Amino acid sequence: MLHNASSIRHGKPLLVSFSGLDGSGKSTQIENLRHVLHGRGLATKRLAFWDDVVVLSRYRESFVHRVYGSERGIGAPDRPVNRRDKNVRKWYLSAIRHALYFLDAVHLVIVVRRARSGDAAVVILDRYIYDELANLPLSNSLSRIFVRLVAAFVPRPDVAYLLDADPEVARARKPEYPIDFLHECRSSYFALAGILGGMTTIPPLPLSDAQSEVENAMSRALARWQSGIQANLDTASAS
Repeated sequence: MLHNASSIRHGKPLLVSFSGLDGSGKSTQIENLRHVLHGRGLATKRLAFWDDVVVLSRYRESFVHRVYGSERGIGAPDRPVNRRDKNVRKWYLSAIRHALYFLDAVHLVIVVRRARSGDAAVVILDRYIYDELANLPLSNSLSRIFVRLVAAFVPRPDVAYLLDADPEVARARKPEYPIDFLHECRSSYFALAGILGGMTTIPPLPLSDAQSEVENAMSRALARWQSGIQANLDTASAS
């Protein structure tokens, strides 16, 4: 059960991120979690990583459409889309990605700081820098060093969800990328979770069970948060 607002409003807003394959159910889980939090009197702010954090997103999208013939739009079961962007694996694109992802990470620090200065008790990001880092060649030692460097200065989410999904099921929900690439992405996410540590993996489960797992992890984070706030209040009143 998630905690009520009360003293929680006096603390630094919680940061929550959702990562995972396209079609893993991030939007559904985010909206359910927001509904539950609002029911407990906790205001939330939702940010979309591509729209609110990514630097030069419009130009980056135009580039892949023009150069690699990536189709526009979001894939749906009745309308597949042939995306050619993060699944294009060229050595020079890997080098460019490292540079662009670093800029995104720097901007992420600014965006999160600004979001946490508002009225929301919980800031939720639909995707995070982790989704970009998972797209790097993590078998490469330099890429792993880069991942640790970025992780050292970006805000660490209080809960970083990794929504696991069967690639075939995810592609059926959102047909955009080849199935082989989705299998590769899934392995990459788990490799990233091993490098970073502390990610909360939600296994492929029926929707209601997955929602319960998400809510339980959030409840534990809120309990830790509330305990920290109460300890600070007790220290302040004793001094």
